[in-house]
Amino acid sequence: MSDDPQVDEPATAPTHPANRARRWWLALVVVVAVAVLGVGLGLGLSSANDGAPVGPEGVALQQVPDLAPVTSTATGAPVDGITCRTTAKQKVGYHVHTHVAIFVNGNQVRIPAGAGIAAPRLAEHESTGVFYDNSVLGCLYWLHVHANDGVIHVEAPAKQTFTLGQFFDIWGQPLSPTQVGPATGTVVAFVNGTRFTGNPRDVPLLKQGVIQLDVGSPVVPFQAVHFTVSGSCGPGGTCHPTGEHS
Repeated sequence: MSDDPQVDEPATAPTHPANRARRWWLALVVVVAVAVLGVGLGLGLSSANDGAPVGPEGVALQQVPDLAPVTSTATGAPVDGITCRTTAKQKVGYHVHTHVAIFVNGNQVRIPAGAGIAAPRLAEHESTGVFYDNSVLGCLYWLHVHANDGVIHVEAPAKQTFTLGQFFDIWGQPLSPTQVGPATGTVVAFVNGTRFTGNPRDVPLLKQGVIQLDVGSPVVPFQAVHFTVSGSCGPGGTCHPTGEHS
């Protein structure tokens, strides 16, 4: 009977509680980092405006194609009872802003800067982008867009309710349950995150409202937008000398 030498198993050092805690914290940090990265990537894929530069009104620019040309804007005659005022006749007693985002078959397009401002338009080239206004010879409808940021300005003599349909009429573009500008298909409208069940023409232009129109398929989930207009048309600016501002 031979005596085989016994091989001692290497001793395993006990895990110190502090080391174990550090490993748990490291794992937690990795999980959180992956989650944050995933959310960031998801947001980047869902919105064309994430990370977009801020324009002349202090609002993120919509760096996407125009839905339709600005040149279809009415030439100065009243539209739906809304007049086009020259600089000398500007009287603003009510001034609010509404943000509009438009998606056609899942791809974002924009309302062009200058829509609602009759030609000849004045292009003011600022370091943050182009800001359109009425020229000395031109006029400005109460509903208009100054920059490529999707913000519709309501600048009226007195407070009243205006609609998206009135703005599209001034812009000279169709708007219906089956068409937005030249884009056709079923139209789904959201107002401040809630689906609007009526005709998109009747969507109100609310103070600090956020409107989203989806044409065709797929329907992009509502994209929340937080914005504050600043600069010459922001609070205290010369764009609205009197009345309610936002």
